[in-house]
Amino acid sequence: MTGSESSEQEVEYLSVEIPASLSGTRLDRAVSMLTGCSRARAAAEIAAGTVRTGERSLTSKSLVLRGGEVLELPESLLEESAPETPEADPGVDVRVVHADESVIVVDKAAGQVVHPGVGNATGTLVSGIIARFPEVADVGNRYRPGIVHRLDRPTSGLLVVARTERAYEALSLQMREHTARRTYLALVEGRIEPVRAELEGSIAKSSRGFGAMELSAQGRYARTSYRRLAVLRLDGQEVSLLQVQLETGRTHQIRVHLGAHGFPVYGDRLYGATSDFGDRIFLHAWRLAFVHPVSGMEAAFTAAVPADLDERLRQAELVEGSMEALGG
Repeated sequence: MTGSESSEQEVEYLSVEIPASLSGTRLDRAVSMLTGCSRARAAAEIAAGTVRTGERSLTSKSLVLRGGEVLELPESLLEESAPETPEADPGVDVRVVHADESVIVVDKAAGQVVHPGVGNATGTLVSGIIARFPEVADVGNRYRPGIVHRLDRPTSGLLVVARTERAYEALSLQMREHTARRTYLALVEGRIEPVRAELEGSIAKSSRGFGAMELSAQGRYARTSYRRLAVLRLDGQEVSLLQVQLETGRTHQIRVHLGAHGFPVYGDRLYGATSDFGDRIFLHAWRLAFVHPVSGMEAAFTAAVPADLDERLRQAELVEGSMEALGG
């Protein structure tokens, strides 16, 4: 199963890979088993065209699956079986950078899922947050309380969580209008040229499945800007260290734009990288700035480069540019 984490709330779909154990199973039964909804509810959603693969709706409930397909399932299918709120879990690591009466800023670890979804019902970041801040459970969407933007599972870094409904509404508006500033550090394969650029291209779900996205004229407009900080030599190849700014917030936006232009994020094999970084990719939400929902003043935060990324940089030879922006 691969769960997409988007920076906005419009997309209400979950990507689910059909396991080999369900090979030979009818579509309606498989959807019911995967989501916990009733068989009748699954059949109704299929008939309505809301169960998809890529951009194509699957409308036959008797379709026999072979295993390996990636389905796009509406998140509402979880309503029959999901709890009112995620279960609090004090065992989940939550690295709090800042907390006040309205907002919480956390530094998400790579590999950590932000909120529950199919295949990730427990142990998510949200479960850890509501264990420490119980009031968040009643803020915003009950399946992802307090969450106004998200980070992909293999990405680390800063995330702001709303602690009140007022903060949730204000922060959600900033995310929709792209007035919150989100800056990432990315290491990409190759010597990226030019040194500064804006990358544009509409993004949609990829027909190849696996939770992937792709550039598509039928997708939603997206714009990413970057500045090259340094060129390094690592593992026998040149790589570029970038400061990346999200101008819009689409699922996998940075990864799609850089990969499509021939400079995949280091370790991001989903988008063409040849390097292997385990379950991690070299993408870190480094800086975050937004207007505080109560004070009206700008609140700005920086997350230090995680140890695993810092270690990989230390293994590299500086070819061109500077690492001073990182304090190294």
